[in-house]
Amino acid sequence: MSRLAKKPILIPTDVKVTRAGRDIVFNGPKGEVRRHFPENVVIKLENAFLQLTSKVGGKNNKALLGTAAAHSKAAMIGVKDGYEKKLELDGVGYKVQLDGQKLVLSLGLTHKVIIEPSKTIVFKVEKNAITVSGVDKEEVGRVSAEIRMKKPPEPYKGKGIHYLGEIIRRKAGKKAVSAA
Repeated sequence: MSRLAKKPILIPTDVKVTRAGRDIVFNGPKGEVRRHFPENVVIKLENAFLQLTSKVGGKNNKALLGTAAAHSKAAMIGVKDGYEKKLELDGVGYKVQLDGQKLVLSLGLTHKVIIEPSKTIVFKVEKNAITVSGVDKEEVGRVSAEIRMKKPPEPYKGKGIHYLGEIIRRKAGKKAVSAA
């Protein structure tokens, strides 16, 4: 069995966990997350603990248990505290603004890039910084990666959209290489 899934998962006091068939629904102060688990994973809700076990042994089932445990923990943290990722725009003329709930990006293209959030995602904008927040860790990461892919950072000048604190490897240009 996976090491993560061997111990029962403690359910925080302000998180409510319910079962709906093969799904587990996590409710908390920030919202709701629903996770679907495969048939090989046995779900037991006991008091303030969530126990995940496997019907059959095997390497693949052990991996599924570890994944199910990690998804459960992430969902509990998400509905309790929420997740957020921060992105920065670097470049002359690169701008970001909110139009209602939509994110409008000016990235030096002939058109503005408009990104609409899903129901669980909230955008916040400060100058050239974007904060993507929500209760589902997977959704926050996916939307952040989608935004970053609209104009990924380029290695020569560092222009583009990058995560806050991300280190961009810079390359020397043609002039710097030929002068040496």
